[in-house]
Amino acid sequence: MKHSSIVGGSTASRVMNCPGSVPLVQQMPPAPASKYAEEGSMLHEIMDGVFDGREIPETLTPEQREKIDFCIAAMDEIDPTQEMLFNQEVQVNITDDIFGNADLVGRIGNRAIVLDWKFGDGVAVEAEENAQGLFYAAAAMKTEAAKWAFDGATEVEIIIVQPPVIKRWVTTIARVKQFEMELLMAVKEAQRPEPRMKEGKHCRWCAAKPICPVMTGAADRALKVQMDAIDTNAVSAYLQNADLLEQWIADLRALAHRLAESGRSVPGYKLVAKRATRQWADEAKVKELYGDEVLKTELLSPAQMEKVLKKSKMTLPDDLVVAVSSGNTLVPESDPRPPVVQIGQTLVAALSKLN
Repeated sequence: MKHSSIVGGSTASRVMNCPGSVPLVQQMPPAPASKYAEEGSMLHEIMDGVFDGREIPETLTPEQREKIDFCIAAMDEIDPTQEMLFNQEVQVNITDDIFGNADLVGRIGNRAIVLDWKFGDGVAVEAEENAQGLFYAAAAMKTEAAKWAFDGATEVEIIIVQPPVIKRWVTTIARVKQFEMELLMAVKEAQRPEPRMKEGKHCRWCAAKPICPVMTGAADRALKVQMDAIDTNAVSAYLQNADLLEQWIADLRALAHRLAESGRSVPGYKLVAKRATRQWADEAKVKELYGDEVLKTELLSPAQMEKVLKKSKMTLPDDLVVAVSSGNTLVPESDPRPPVVQIGQTLVAALSKLN
């Protein structure tokens, strides 16, 4: 699938918030596709084929098939009378260099519809003021293969289908045109010698984060300048309060959980099942069926080995064991443990046994 090197649906929010990201991203080498992106592309292709009468592959996992079934059912909810006319996988252009691929562009009555399938589980996508949906709407209005859906329409609906939810937002043709104007202004600014740069949520998927002066500048300032200006006495006082606050937070979370477990409503929160993990229903039967194939042997830890040797009145040789700290932790001065400098000396001595 071809993507604009300037701005497309998925990058519209970033470009409008940070025009300076455009030339930075263009300097970055192509990133390899993640397994999540590849799965998303596959499921998009399947949805494209569903309404063309193609069979759903039997190789899908149960989770993938569940997502496809939800999307099919979503269409019945969105278009219950099956009166919607629509095109799928339409390349829509605002200009020759500014384009993207809309999953579905359609029309019901006086309403133009732009629908986007979302198969990712990590980030919930909202429909209201969705920059990607507005981009596709603005581009579709200028594209011969899609503008029919907007001719004479009085409203535009942006629909996000992200299993297991459907999110919908109705807006106006005027809002879509305003969005287009704002986008073009951002693209024009991106071509200036020093375009505006801004940090925010839009940075999450920006490929140029490693070379972004805003991001690296913030890190440099935190490490080289602001650290020197910090009042360590104030930090000490804050840490003492933090100990109390952390316990208060833990108690508060426990109280809310108990209230929810007892059937009380905690506004804004809910109880959900933790992720299920597969376990053996009958371990004895598994061992009986598969024998040694299901068993594995691991080296005992020094503590476990000492327990075994103790029965034979044996001890571990000193040169077989080293004590290595896993890292440092900040504690009050009243803590009986020695400070990190002495721990470091002990670590060096321990590591010398390995050489």
